[in-house]
Amino acid sequence: MPQTMTAVRKVKPEKGLVVEDIPIPVIGPDDVLVQVEAAGICGTDLHIWNWDRWSSRRVKPPLTLGHEFAGTVVEVGGRVSTVSVGDYVSAESHITCGMCYQCRTGQAHMCPNTVIIGVDREGGFAEYVVVPEKVIWRNDRDKIPPEIACLQEPFGNAVFSTMNQDITGQSVGILGCGPIGLFSIGIAKASGASSVLASDINQFRLDLATKMGAQQVFNPTKFSGDGDGGIVDAMVSANGGFGIDIILEMSGAPAAINTAFKAVRNGGVVVLFGIPSKPVEIDVAENMIFKNLTVHSLNGRRIFDTWYKTRWLLSEGLVDLRPLITKKIKLEEINESMPLLEDGQVCKLVVIPEHKSAPQASERAVSKTPDPNIKGTVVHR
Repeated sequence: MPQTMTAVRKVKPEKGLVVEDIPIPVIGPDDVLVQVEAAGICGTDLHIWNWDRWSSRRVKPPLTLGHEFAGTVVEVGGRVSTVSVGDYVSAESHITCGMCYQCRTGQAHMCPNTVIIGVDREGGFAEYVVVPEKVIWRNDRDKIPPEIACLQEPFGNAVFSTMNQDITGQSVGILGCGPIGLFSIGIAKASGASSVLASDINQFRLDLATKMGAQQVFNPTKFSGDGDGGIVDAMVSANGGFGIDIILEMSGAPAAINTAFKAVRNGGVVVLFGIPSKPVEIDVAENMIFKNLTVHSLNGRRIFDTWYKTRWLLSEGLVDLRPLITKKIKLEEINESMPLLEDGQVCKLVVIPEHKSAPQASERAVSKTPDPNIKGTVVHR
């Protein structure tokens, strides 16, 4: 049987990734070994591929990337009690400490000591990945196939941000139709939104927004400013002349953030989920205080509360993510596929590893101590 596996790695502090054979990882007593069947490429992976300012400060090469994955458990550690060989699973990518104030008060998604799979420790762009038992999530293969199961991690971000407020019977505006924004359109529709309006500067994404259920879509570059005839006027007009009840800002673009505060109705809700690349100027008095707005700034997803909602939405067919999977690729095709993601020519790329064969636990030593983790500031979406 093989002792090595194919993996996608950041091996040097420079742009690009390397596909190479490395030893199949050894599990610790509290770990499980998952044979990866599908893995989604995220914007975080694009940042690491580009080796931008954030990734160069956070990531320590060599590292296997990938934090969105699904597969089958092929080996478990000696202290593992809730996961068995053969289980079909995904994993929460945020490994929290369990001991800080946030973890002890039901806010583990805010844990300052979070270690992220594929960012701070070895990830799932490989034939196999080792993860702690405590972050494993069981899937139903009959209801959620691997290419959808691997998307539960990012889909959970959209579930958390969209369902953080009462959507039923409300008009919803979604600014930014990247994967999280597109997920949110489907969630808003499934949650009973009276109408969903979507905005983006990319026509490919606007077409997907329509497929996901948006009644009207807008390209802000087609409008002149925010006043008469501008994007704000257009969205309010499309909402019957009234400000929008709830606006989810998913892009982080300064112009979109300002549009959110101007287009929302007095007493409405603005959810800030997109991450700006620089500070944003907002007229707090006119567009927040005098409008009596409720503003939520959110990150990540609730561990594991959001996962239960995610499973329900997907397993019951309330949200269909298949239109958002643009292409399935091999591990060896990641480098050439990243520019497509960067240019907005695709939505979700799903990696399907080709496996040599399953490792045999009897032939492999089990580590007595888990691999050390690198801790850092939480910025992953």
